[in-house]
Amino acid sequence: MTVLVIENCENVTLGLLGQALDEAKMPIDLRVMAENDPLPSDISKFSGLVVLGGLQHARADEEFPFLKDVCNTILAFHKADKPVMGICLGSQLIARAFGGENILGNPVEAGWLPLQLSEAGKQDPVTSAFEQGDHIFILHTDTYTLPEGAIHLASSEMTPNQAFKMGRATYAFQFHFECSVDQVNHWNGCFHGPINELVPHWKEILEEQGPKHGPKADALGLEISRRWIDLL
Repeated sequence: MTVLVIENCENVTLGLLGQALDEAKMPIDLRVMAENDPLPSDISKFSGLVVLGGLQHARADEEFPFLKDVCNTILAFHKADKPVMGICLGSQLIARAFGGENILGNPVEAGWLPLQLSEAGKQDPVTSAFEQGDHIFILHTDTYTLPEGAIHLASSEMTPNQAFKMGRATYAFQFHFECSVDQVNHWNGCFHGPINELVPHWKEILEEQGPKHGPKADALGLEISRRWIDLL
């Protein structure tokens, strides 16, 4: 069956998750919000949902009215027990959909950084791919509080809620497991001005952290992707 993919922002794509979906011969139905693609009212043909990241914040309804529809789509898949993966903005929209608070405009957290798993995270079929000392790419300012009933999975030094899930298989990951070193370098080109303004040490991240932690993070991102795909 097909995976519905919601692209909220140009150049913020599936990355390593797309590679893993190709490996699994899992077709996707891509809805590009910048092109006013409609979201489906009937989700019966879909096996799961991916909600990607973006430059906008999760409450920017006036400028991006489709965000409410994305939240409703998340809830529809969850109620149908179809796996959901929300990444960065996608995770913030999952928090919003389930009644969590969106916390906007925090100091930036950026780089290949370590995560700390909760006890639930260590047992989870997806996040247990992380081992002590593993680094993953992170780039965000906004965050969220955990909705009622959420299972907390991971935190970082700056961000208490880096990952949670609702129920069996609705996952919200603030970090960019899907973002390979190549994708980060692509973002450095297409978002060069905004990123350098936001992240004063961006050059250091690319030149030092990327070579040191990027290759292992790429492999970890693929493993996380494959584990989530197994839930489909």
